[in-house]
Parts: sequence; structure tokens; C-alpha cells
Amino acid sequence: MKRVASLIRKELLQLKRDVRMRAMVLVAPVMQVLVLGYAADMDVRNVPTAVYDQDRSSDSRAVAEAFRASGAFVLAEECSSWSDVDDALLSGRAEIVVAIPPGFSRDLRSRASPQLGLVVDGSRSNTAAVALAYATGIASSFGARLQPTAAPRGPSVDARIRVWYNPELRSRLFMVPGIFALLAMVFTIILTALAVVKEKEAGTLEQLMASPLRRGELVAGKLAPFLLVSTVTLTLALVAVRVFFGIAPRGSLGLLALLSVLFSVSTLGIGLFVSTLARTQQQAMLFSIFFFMFPMMILSGFVFPIENMPAAIRAVTYFMPLRYYLRIVRSLFLKGSGLAVLWPEALALAGLAALYVSVAVARFRKRM
Repeated sequence: MKRVASLIRKELLQLKRDVRMRAMVLVAPVMQVLVLGYAADMDVRNVPTAVYDQDRSSDSRAVAEAFRASGAFVLAEECSSWSDVDDALLSGRAEIVVAIPPGFSRDLRSRASPQLGLVVDGSRSNTAAVALAYATGIASSFGARLQPTAAPRGPSVDARIRVWYNPELRSRLFMVPGIFALLAMVFTIILTALAVVKEKEAGTLEQLMASPLRRGELVAGKLAPFLLVSTVTLTLALVAVRVFFGIAPRGSLGLLALLSVLFSVSTLGIGLFVSTLARTQQQAMLFSIFFFMFPMMILSGFVFPIENMPAAIRAVTYFMPLRYYLRIVRSLFLKGSGLAVLWPEALALAGLAALYVSVAVARFRKRM
């Protein structure tokens, strides 16, 4: 233990003296949380909208005003023909066009099921789907407001909807905890991989190999300082999330800390494994990004739902620590879940941490 403690002290002193590494540990996490947190907002607002009003009535103008007053749409221009509609969508001046046909007001007042055209630019499919849902809701509520006594055409269902955990359906409440988990992965893998490879380039790793340190002691002395550093990094990121976005875990902070340690150990093992493959810092960075971080970001559920992936790809995701940590972080932040709910993810993280550290130790040789 004295040998390991000496190695840990040496690693911490190296981190303290490296100005760039200090900036990476203390400043970068907060900056990343702020930039990505403000940018990662999937709520649809201020969609440029064009109106093709063929009715020219007070009701048709009220429809256009209803879209403008919703806050989700901005009236960019008025079209006078279908060629203008096509030109507005093609040029990008509008992403949705509200086409009001002739006789709209007459049909509306006579309860003859007036039609309203919605033409959407589908090149941005997610925005188009959300904007179309907003627009459909506005059109429906407008008709219901003017026809409060209209007889239903069939059996009606009075749906009473209540959204739990995120009542306002704010995408930022879902995305920011995911960014927190993503930063935890990126910093632990890169810090470990670069730090070990940097010693290879400087030649100081050879001195450690010639020391009385056993292989397990050498690995423990390498991982322990970065586990401490990752704890500091995550604490700073958590404070930034709370201060700037007003988002705090509803669940236990102690449980979050414990499971974050398990996740950090697994990703530190991946970083150490990368360091056994790379000879230079450039190689370590490329290996980390292309073979570990990018696949984990895509396949962990951060961007795309795992349930929508093919069975073969879903099988690969079981070996990715970020898959389980994302569920843990989002459950603790949004739902306030406890260990009684999260124990399968905790068990999976413990197993992956043991697996990746064991593989890294097996690959780490005390020889050139």
C-alpha cells in the first residue's frame, strides 16, 4: 500500500504541475455543460411559417393569428400561389405552410368540416413531426372554439392526460442529465489514455516498470488518481447543471455518487486498455474516439432509442457502460428512483467495471 500511495502522490503531483491538464479537469467540464446544455434543446419554437390564404376572411385571418400567438410559429411571409408555397419551402424561408382554401369561413360557420392544409418541409424530420403536431392541435382547438355546440359525429372520448416526471415536456430536462453522463465518459477515458501514453512518450513509464511495483499495484496507482479527478470533474458539472439550468437530482446524491464511481471505474478501465494499444497521444485520442466514445454515444440511447435498433446491435449495447449510466442519471434526476429500482443497472456497471479493469490489467505488461 505504501508503494501504491507513493505512485498516487506522484500522479497527483504531475496533474498539479500540468497547466493544460488542470484546465481540462476544472474548466472544460463546466464549459461543456453550459455549451451543450443550452444547445441541446429539442423543443420546437419560432418555426418560420408561411400562410397561403385563399379565403381572405376574418376567420382565415384569425387562423393565422392563432398560429402566431402560439409562440411555436413565426409568420415569415404570405404566399399568393402554390408556386410561392413551393419556393418558400425550397429556399428555407418557411418550414411549414398553412394553406387556407376558399370557402373556409363558410364551411366553418355551417359546421361542414372545413379543411385546412398544412404543408411541411420534411428534410428535418424531427422538427417537422413536432411542428405538425403543434399545428394540428392549434387547428383543432380553433375549430372547437368556434363550434362549441357542434354535434359529435360518433362516440366521443374525454381523455384526461397527466404527464409525470416532466409535466411541461421540456426536452432540456431529458438532455442535460444525458450530457452530464456523456461528459463523465469522455473525461475518464481520455484522461487515463492520454496520461499513460504521455509517460510512454516521455520515457518515464520505463522507470515505473523497473520499480518494485507489481503489475496490479501499478494499475491501481494509475487508476486511483484519475478516479479522484473524475469525482471532482463530475462534482463541478453537477454544480453547473444546478446553478445554470436549475436541474437537480430528485433522488439520493449518495446513490448518484456511488453509481458514478462504478461507472468511472469501468471507463477508466477502458482508458487504460486504450493506453496499452496506443504508442502516441494522437493514436490514443483516435482509438478512444472512434472505437469507444463515438459508438457508446450512438448506441447507448443518448441519441437514438435502443428499442428501435436491430437485435444484433442491441446485443452490443449490453457491453457499453454508458447505456446503464444514462438510465441511472435520468432516473435519479427526473424520477427520484432508488436502488430498489436501479439495482439491475448498478449490477451491470459493477460487472463491466470488473471486466474492463481485468482486461486492462491483463494487457498491461511490465516490459517494453
